[in-house]
Amino acid sequence: MGKRTKKVGITGRFGARYGSTIRKRVRKIEERMKQPHKCPQCRTKAVRRISVGIWKCRKCDYTFSGGAYVPETSEGKKIARITKREQSKTAE
Repeated sequence: MGKRTKKVGITGRFGARYGSTIRKRVRKIEERMKQPHKCPQCRTKAVRRISVGIWKCRKCDYTFSGGAYVPETSEGKKIARITKREQSKTAE
């Protein structure tokens, strides 16, 4: 059974339904979502998704909000950089 899903991976459960392009998109999203993520508090790779936008660290039980599929979105990173830059300007 392991050979059957080598090409399609996590989306093998869909079979031949929905079209290859959509299955590829879903595969990319779900594989990124299910990989271990770093906790913003304890920095351990132990963060799991509880539901849409809610993430929890299995080590320190820290619960926080984030993106729907990843704990930190690219937009969130951008805002954090801007905020950090503005804070350093006002500190001077």
